[in-house]
Amino acid sequence: MTTSSKKRWPLSRFLADLLADRFVLPTKRLLVLLLLGAPIAIVGFVLQAGFTAFWLYNALILLASLFDWLTLPKRKDLELRRVLPEQSDMGQSFMVEVELANKSGQSVSFVLRDDLPLSFAETGPIHGIMESGESRISYQTRGTERGRYDFRWLYLRWSGKIGLWHRQSRFAAPQAIKIYPDLSQVRGYLNSLQESLIVDGKKIVRRARTGSEFHAIREYVPDDDPRTINWSASARSRRLMTNQYRPEHGKVITILVDCGRLMGVELNNQSRLDQSLEAAITLAAVALRQGDQVAFLAYSHEIKKYIPPGRGMAHLHTILEASYDLSHDFVEADPAKALEFMHRQQKRRSLMVLFSDMENYLVEDLLVGYLWKMRRSHLFLLLSQADPVLHEWSRVPVENSRLAYVKAVAQRFQLDRKAFQQKMTGAGIQVLDVPADQLTLAVINAYLDIKAREAL
Repeated sequence: MTTSSKKRWPLSRFLADLLADRFVLPTKRLLVLLLLGAPIAIVGFVLQAGFTAFWLYNALILLASLFDWLTLPKRKDLELRRVLPEQSDMGQSFMVEVELANKSGQSVSFVLRDDLPLSFAETGPIHGIMESGESRISYQTRGTERGRYDFRWLYLRWSGKIGLWHRQSRFAAPQAIKIYPDLSQVRGYLNSLQESLIVDGKKIVRRARTGSEFHAIREYVPDDDPRTINWSASARSRRLMTNQYRPEHGKVITILVDCGRLMGVELNNQSRLDQSLEAAITLAAVALRQGDQVAFLAYSHEIKKYIPPGRGMAHLHTILEASYDLSHDFVEADPAKALEFMHRQQKRRSLMVLFSDMENYLVEDLLVGYLWKMRRSHLFLLLSQADPVLHEWSRVPVENSRLAYVKAVAQRFQLDRKAFQQKMTGAGIQVLDVPADQLTLAVINAYLDIKAREAL
């Protein structure tokens, strides 16, 4: 730091404090009154009383301005407090309340602006009148990106009785809010008591009625397997009864989420990582409700977060707290490193669900080797979001040589993706390359199908 900057620092600090906390500025009313003095002076000159009218008019404005300045409420007479929810879902509106306390004994006209983070929907200034005592105002906003965000200041500008001067100041109101992924699908499932699972308004696989774990005894219906008839219970109740089985509980589901560069690509104002996290959290909720254990791993070129297997819906909150503020890194992801880490951590057989991008599957040479190595001890499900741009270019009408070349390249990429799917399917590894809006539907269907077949 130079000598000159050291000398300027106290002055800069004073000016910043003055402008932020103790600045007084004229209102539009005062400026209009000052401008009206010119025609009044002109009329006075015409009537041979120009100077008298000029000084009389300005003296009245000066007295009124001085009175308004002296009666302007001080900063210490006003108190502001923000009431903010602890959390909200991405894209969902929530209410913010501001509690006002006016100890000046007079009504105060004010303009309030909150210190919103950049990714929040702007609401604009709030105009109102603060009566003596306590009052409350509210406004709505929403967070458009996941993460933890800090609210620091409340900026207030208020005027006095006549309204010739404004005083503006900032009030410290440090608070934080957590913006979670969109959990509407999760809540919809947890609140549902139906035998079928509804996701995005679509009915998907019914809960399996078969399995190897005994669940209950119920009355026999014609479609039941006669081999499951419970003769002892039938004799006691004098009605034909059957045993009901369900898939075994306590299986381990490991969710791996790619946080590399390609997951930052946006579609419809949501990145691939946002879509993957919403699907992953919904899958975790379904698996935990089914009685399975769920582990969670986030990675890019290194391991970012790891949550060991756990059971119960309280574990869903643990996963959510660890993943809600994940962001993509501007580096290439290393899925082989993630699988190597899980190979050391997860000795028990599990279903490993990998949310990544097809390009990573195609170019990562070590990934196939680890999949081949671990497929005997674990069951794999690879998820990828289909590229809509690639789909459109592969169907574009050929009108010239350039479009023909682009279409040929797009179709070649699609053939590579399909070839990889077929290769993995032949090795017993399921690969789903689906549109982003069908990702949640596809992964839950696949999980429930695996449970119904008792493939895990």
